[in-house]
Amino acid sequence: MSGQSLLVPGKLSPTRPVPASIPRPEYVGKPGPTPYTGPEVQDAETIEKMRDASRIAARAMEAAAAAVAPGVTTDELDRIAHAYMVDHHAYPSDLGYRGFPKSLCTSVNEVICHGIPDSTVLRDGDIVNLDVTAYIHGVHGDCNATYFVGDVDEESRLLVERTRESLDRAIKAVRPGRQINVIGRVIESYAKRFGYGVVRDFTGHGINTSFHSGLIIPHYDDPRATTVMRPGMTFTIEPMLTLGTHEYDIWDDGWTVVTKDRRRTAQFEHTLVVTADGAEVLTLP
Repeated sequence: MSGQSLLVPGKLSPTRPVPASIPRPEYVGKPGPTPYTGPEVQDAETIEKMRDASRIAARAMEAAAAAVAPGVTTDELDRIAHAYMVDHHAYPSDLGYRGFPKSLCTSVNEVICHGIPDSTVLRDGDIVNLDVTAYIHGVHGDCNATYFVGDVDEESRLLVERTRESLDRAIKAVRPGRQINVIGRVIESYAKRFGYGVVRDFTGHGINTSFHSGLIIPHYDDPRATTVMRPGMTFTIEPMLTLGTHEYDIWDDGWTVVTKDRRRTAQFEHTLVVTADGAEVLTLP
């Protein structure tokens, strides 16, 4: 395990502007989004729009990831992803969502999710998750991945690689007619091989014209997750695995979620649509 010191909050830069010509999600400037009341199964036109939003999100994440290196600030990663989305006429879905101040989440080492980009400088041996969502044509596309910063210790490297593998296995388990809980069953059974914790309170979600539709995708075997998958359903799978406990604390900023034991954690995410015989991953660059 790396001997890196624990993360502390940095300084926030001013809010980055988005041209007025780029349409905003309905929740921007409000305390929260309007509850989604539409269907979980989307029509072909909506899915095609989501392909575009998802590609933009994936490419923005890829652009920011290319800058990941020791000495780079998480705020600089936010600047790159923000610029990519805006340049492609997309709105960064995170910006203004329930008051979130930045355009992507940067979760370093013990941060499970929702880390706020700031003046924090990445160090050799860190791992950092970039979580990017783009809004265009009235729909969202959401993805994340965990990256190595310089020379990373073996324990962290394996955690990251196995978390990616858990997502791949979960996607392969998606089939029409199966219950949602098969997704978490596959992730949890794989994670248990290595003694990893599986975060329970932060989940995958339905996504479409709504950033979070209300459909919940647990990453553990939850017997309550009995919704049956149907062709055209769109949702994210985004397992969060930890080296220790799945329990967590939240910083005073109200966003940054850290493991209670402050051990490292990794996450990967794709937006997908259920097809006639499996799943199509939409968030491929």
